[in-house]
Amino acid sequence: MRSLKALVLLLALAAGAALADAPNGVTLLDRYLDGLQTLRANFSQTLTDAHGREIDRGAGTLVVLRPGKLRWELRPQGAREKAGELMVADGKNVWFYDPDLAQVSVKPIDAGLSGTPAMLLSGAVDVRQNFVLTDAGEHDGLNWVSVAPRSADSDFRRARLGFAHGDLSRMILEDKLGQTATIVFDHAVRNGPVAPDEVSFTPPAGVDVIGTPRT
Repeated sequence: MRSLKALVLLLALAAGAALADAPNGVTLLDRYLDGLQTLRANFSQTLTDAHGREIDRGAGTLVVLRPGKLRWELRPQGAREKAGELMVADGKNVWFYDPDLAQVSVKPIDAGLSGTPAMLLSGAVDVRQNFVLTDAGEHDGLNWVSVAPRSADSDFRRARLGFAHGDLSRMILEDKLGQTATIVFDHAVRNGPVAPDEVSFTPPAGVDVIGTPRT
């Protein structure tokens, strides 16, 4: 499930708007998170290695219900016959489901999302206690915010979030292996309806479950 984790560990979603460490105080990310309750979007993503070579490509959907709940579903693109991958944070646990392996792994949400960009949108933690936010200027037609984890145990090295007219348009994640995941969002709907079953998960019958969910 490396490709899914590399992407979701990007994202992917804090108890409220964070105070940035940037000199001007509030960033576009703070403004975006302020008042965010739900989010639904399509996305496309590419994953490149440390030499810039593309090693994975896919598309999918993101659903967020704050605080602490999200669904990230990834479908591979190209000639490979692969079922895709799914991550669901249900407010207590984070579930990773790989249909090809018939395997589910589960962790408590504080461990499953700890040190990952997914915390930014989920509302599961306080952003300012976990990340340093800085204004990264304007390029490629977008306004950027750089996000760096405070903990050395984080799953990623740096994330950059690009905004167009105040809306989140792109995410770029650099992991500790030198891989870079680029996610482009499309058809985003802010604070629209999200059904509870969209952000809940029950392991399918017959799959191996690794870990013990928090009840």
